[in-house]
Amino acid sequence: MASWPSCSSPVPGECLRSLLSERLWISETAPLRGALSAAPPIASVRNLLFCPTVSFSFPACRLSLPLCLAYPKWITIPTFWGRGRIAGTPASGSCHGCGCLKHWLTLRSYCCSVSNGRKGRLENKRRLGLHAADAAFHLWRIENSMPNVEKQVQALTNYLWSRHVPVEPEELQRRAIHLEKKFLENPDSSQTEEKLRGAVLHALRKTTYHWQELRYSEGLSLVYMAARLDGGFAAVSRAFHEIQTQIPEFQPQTLMDFGSGTGSVTWAAHSIWGQSIREYMCVDSSVAMLDLAEKLLKGGSESGEPYVPGVFYRQFLPVSPKVQFNVVVSAFSLSELPSKAERAEVVQTLWRKTSDFLILVENGTKAGHGLLMEARDLVLKGKEKSPLDPQPGFVFAPCPHELPCPQLTASKPLACSFFQAYHPIPFNWNKQPKEEKFSMGILARGSPEEANRCRRITQPVLKRPRHVHCHLCCPDGHMQHAVITARRHGRDLYRCARVSSWGDLLPVTTPSELPSSPARDSPES
Repeated sequence: MASWPSCSSPVPGECLRSLLSERLWISETAPLRGALSAAPPIASVRNLLFCPTVSFSFPACRLSLPLCLAYPKWITIPTFWGRGRIAGTPASGSCHGCGCLKHWLTLRSYCCSVSNGRKGRLENKRRLGLHAADAAFHLWRIENSMPNVEKQVQALTNYLWSRHVPVEPEELQRRAIHLEKKFLENPDSSQTEEKLRGAVLHALRKTTYHWQELRYSEGLSLVYMAARLDGGFAAVSRAFHEIQTQIPEFQPQTLMDFGSGTGSVTWAAHSIWGQSIREYMCVDSSVAMLDLAEKLLKGGSESGEPYVPGVFYRQFLPVSPKVQFNVVVSAFSLSELPSKAERAEVVQTLWRKTSDFLILVENGTKAGHGLLMEARDLVLKGKEKSPLDPQPGFVFAPCPHELPCPQLTASKPLACSFFQAYHPIPFNWNKQPKEEKFSMGILARGSPEEANRCRRITQPVLKRPRHVHCHLCCPDGHMQHAVITARRHGRDLYRCARVSSWGDLLPVTTPSELPSSPARDSPES
């Protein structure tokens, strides 16, 4: 029988957090359900973890929800995410540096035993912490009196998702010259220079995306909070967990968030590294956004102690390379910059401020993915301006290489994007689980040999009788469509591929383990 850890911490959330992080009762050989059901029936996980079908009990002690609780995955494998190397497992064996494959499958079987019944599929939904969700709900109820709130939230969400990169002046001039030549080819003797100029301008207005800078007032900031706080939290949490699972011993002390908005990065970082981070630097040009983020940390009020200590706010990005941060984040902010030159300057500044990891997150569209590839190439190919830190950079995730993205160079370009399920803030129109589609890029200081070079699954895994279709991004910079069977590739790899999903790492590193095949179009589901 598993032994239950004791907790006498008076700090809210610490008791349950210690239970979730304790591994003794998770790694026991006894069945998980039997071990959990033996506990005193004080608090139900169905109520605490919002699990739809599984109900277990925790021991008698003071319980309070931590910042972020997810579905059963957090109970069975607290540090398991993205199928990277599992904390506490040897970096050797059949999966070549990604953790022991048989141990991985054993842990995975525990996950499936407490899944919600969707054919063994593990739920990975994320929920914004109750402190942030309650504060957001309180602020919305007290301060928002605008009509048609739901329509405004949906309109802003659609606008942000469809936002494109602003057209550069050189590109605009090239289009104007092309249209002028096209109009001159039309034999019209009555066409004067003034009419020609008017026709060109009219055609440019119809075919050119009109990018405008968003200026957030107090009202628009509240709408943005209702529309994007929970989705941004889910996407950034996914990026943070990519680091946590591959390097579980990494404990950052400082973090800078460029374009912090309502503070979703701060909440996500605190839910993962809250015990180690002592300084959060939030940078945003909008005073209304900074005030709203501070209110959220204080529970929706002007006064009071913030839930996350050590948070500082600035309107302007510090450019001095003398002060660096362990983690630097830019989430959904590069698309808000007006030109390519300004984006390049910001990315170079963020990289100079980075001592360990630079995390870039954008919408999972072609425009968002293109911005990330532009920033990645700028960091990898550009020369470091600061002599204080001569360490080079490499791609930590999700790419297993530093070569051009094969998704963009294909005959039909696709955005390299990922999905993260989450529970939204429970407004009256916003109660069903959602999925956040995003693109991310994680750059790190150091040598590329330190990176995990396992293949990344870039499309939904198609499971068929006795075979699995996986579309993989390989370390050699090419896409691979692999049809994995137990007979050809072994039972372990087949089972591993069958329980994997979009965005996971497939624990294969050498070409001999998986025969190469040219990428083809996805078979119909």
